[in-house]
Amino acid sequence: MDLAAVRRALAGRVAAIDATAWRERARGIGRTALDALLPPRCLSCGASVDAPGALCAACWAGIEFIAPPLCDCCGFPFEIEAGPDALCAACLARRPRYRRARAAFRYGEDSRRLVLMFKHADRLDPAPAFGRWMAQAGAELLADADVIAPVPLHRWRLLWRRYNQSAELARAIGRLSGKRVVPDLLQRRRHTPPQTDMNARERRLNVAGAFRINPRRRAEVHDKAVLLIDDVLTTGATVEACARVLLRAGAASVDVLTLARVVRPRQHGP
Repeated sequence: MDLAAVRRALAGRVAAIDATAWRERARGIGRTALDALLPPRCLSCGASVDAPGALCAACWAGIEFIAPPLCDCCGFPFEIEAGPDALCAACLARRPRYRRARAAFRYGEDSRRLVLMFKHADRLDPAPAFGRWMAQAGAELLADADVIAPVPLHRWRLLWRRYNQSAELARAIGRLSGKRVVPDLLQRRRHTPPQTDMNARERRLNVAGAFRINPRRRAEVHDKAVLLIDDVLTTGATVEACARVLLRAGAASVDVLTLARVVRPRQHGP
């Protein structure tokens, strides 16, 4: 390469660096202007906070984030350290169809508000923050995943709600991780009643046969590690029904990552 060519290459690289710097500076200026006009608010209560997508100190204190020690399979939190491969009583009695499950926080009185506003109140702005929390809670699962897929809504419920909250979470996690997100990998082929007041057996019966692989996506499942995304893990009936379908279609493994999970008293194994 002659001297002129070297100079041109260097000039091009400097120009690219300058352009990147100006873009970052413009974003910063835009952010400052936006914050001046619309100061950042707590995701839960609306109080002023330092940055968008944050909780105020009071709301943060009310969220019970889940951290080890955990059941190695379903992610149920233990009160004391039980060893790296310890299982809860439920998983000892019957292993779920998925390989591992993790959740960002417990579904409780304070966190319920966050989940419901995201799910039913057209509040999509928390998705990036939720995605960060979930990516941290499920870092090990995310590292092993080949593809990310949300639990689907039936088309009529999607039409009424206008968005699938699980798909929004999946997209946020995909942007953070760089992993491929396939929002329509699974389809809900029949409409099922809400499961809020159902027990575990009723939930299993409610979702039995409710899901299928999207025929156009079948090749994207075979021999892949699938990370399944949902908003709340209660009994696990829904994610197990999805995992069963994915495994029958040839998935190598299915892990589950949710925003929240219901935590009821449970014994851990030896």
